Order: sequence, then C-alpha cells, then structure tokens
Amino acid sequence: MTELVEATEAHFAWMLGEGPRPDNLRTPPEGVAPPGELRWLRGNLATTPPGSSWLIVADGEVVGVCSLKGAPDATGFAEIGYGVAGERRRRGHATAAVACLIELVRDRPGILGLTAETAVDNVASQRVLEAHGFSRVGTRADPDDGDLLIWRRVF
Repeated sequence: MTELVEATEAHFAWMLGEGPRPDNLRTPPEGVAPPGELRWLRGNLATTPPGSSWLIVADGEVVGVCSLKGAPDATGFAEIGYGVAGERRRRGHATAAVACLIELVRDRPGILGLTAETAVDNVASQRVLEAHGFSRVGTRADPDDGDLLIWRRVF
C-alpha cells in the first residue's frame, strides 16, 4: 500500500546523508531522488505552509516525494510536483500518491484546483495526471527542462 507521510527537515537531512534516520523508514538502494532535487524540496519546507511536502511510502520504504510547489496563485491554483525512485517506477506509486495528495489538499482554504507540468516525452506522468482528472491546458518552454506540457484540475 502506498501512502503519504509528511516530510520534515529531519527526513531530508537523513536522505542527504547529513543526519540520522528519524523513524523506521528506509530508502531504495539507489536513493529516492538526486541530491539537487532533495535540496530543492528541503528548501521548499521553509517557503510553503506546513503539510506541503510528503514522502511517498510503500511498505516502510520511501519510494518517492511529492509536494505543493508553493502557495496557490491569484486564481486559487497550486502547482504539484512528484517523483518516484527509478527502481520503484511502474508500480502505481505515483498514481496512488497523486490520489492521496488531491484528498489532502482539496478542502484547503484558497485552493480551487491544481496544476502540474510534465516533460513532453513523459507519457507515464501524463497518464497519472489524466487518471486523476487533469486536463492539458498548454505548453511552455523551460530553459532547463525543455518543452513542458501544462496540466490543470479544478476541484
């Protein structure tokens, strides 16, 4: 069973090799995400409200991470991001995590819906979003990530 566990500073310190394991969780042999992504998510803890970053956990193992990337914009939409460790992909973890994330944030004040972005060639992530009622609403070019598809889901 896949579930979300609220991420803490101690979790990120542990996953980055800077501190002890804060609970009984473990990580896959190759880790959860590249250090740069973990550092960005750790920094996100300081700029978003509590309850905006989660570990994706399956059977006691951290298989990925997901988060709100910031506060809702002026129209009430908050952007989400998620990723699953390479060795743990194609097992339904992202699909389950996005379902949990939607339930956790759908009734929060100020959030009327969610947005997400995927790489044009990331068909698996596109299917996850489509399965949860997201619609493709546009594209944008990112200097680091290339062409991205923009997705939106209204509550």
